[in-house]
Amino acid sequence: MVKPVLTSYVISDFIFLATGVLLITVASVWRNEMASPPTEESVGRLILLERCPLVAVLANGILVVTTFVVSLPAFALPTSRTWLKIHSWGVVMCLLFTLVLGLNEWIQTLTTRANLQVVWGKQSQETQSMLQQKFDCCGYLNSTTPLYVPDAVCSNDIVAASKEGCVTAFSSYGEKWLNYLFTAAFGVVGMDVVLLLCAAMLIRYRKEQLRYRLIDQKWGVGNI
Repeated sequence: MVKPVLTSYVISDFIFLATGVLLITVASVWRNEMASPPTEESVGRLILLERCPLVAVLANGILVVTTFVVSLPAFALPTSRTWLKIHSWGVVMCLLFTLVLGLNEWIQTLTTRANLQVVWGKQSQETQSMLQQKFDCCGYLNSTTPLYVPDAVCSNDIVAASKEGCVTAFSSYGEKWLNYLFTAAFGVVGMDVVLLLCAAMLIRYRKEQLRYRLIDQKWGVGNI
């Protein structure tokens, strides 16, 4: 029985490590991207990333990798349950951390339309123009609310009035982006739950083996 239990634990633990590396990589790449000037292709993503807790994501990834390192003594000490228990508590912390991040993104999807209107108003005319060109729209609610920024897409009042406001396209883009984020976060949480179950089974197995060894030693049979 030990091989399937241990194999399941090892596989899930290394997947756990992969999620931590992924969190660190994604947070680092996005932070670097935010430091670069926006383009028509990246402007929508950069605006949404400003609202994402990238420092918290990075910290979560570091916590995951650290928790994985704590599990290494459990491999070196095949009869120990202490390191497994410490590792399990670390996984619980990572699980709760990731769950909070995922819930934060999910809650934002409930008010995306209203939130993005506030975000739009805080952008410079250059940024608003890039958004208009990206989504082929003029203004936010419409070409006059707020007033559109003249550019290649909205060249004059007549052209601007014939186009929709950016609210629908921008909100759809934001909701899609946030859906990806919280779905990924909940997927990581699901993987953490699997690792916890595997760790619990391995702890139980080692506890049973210890009980058998104590019984054998009592009767002078020797270790299994």
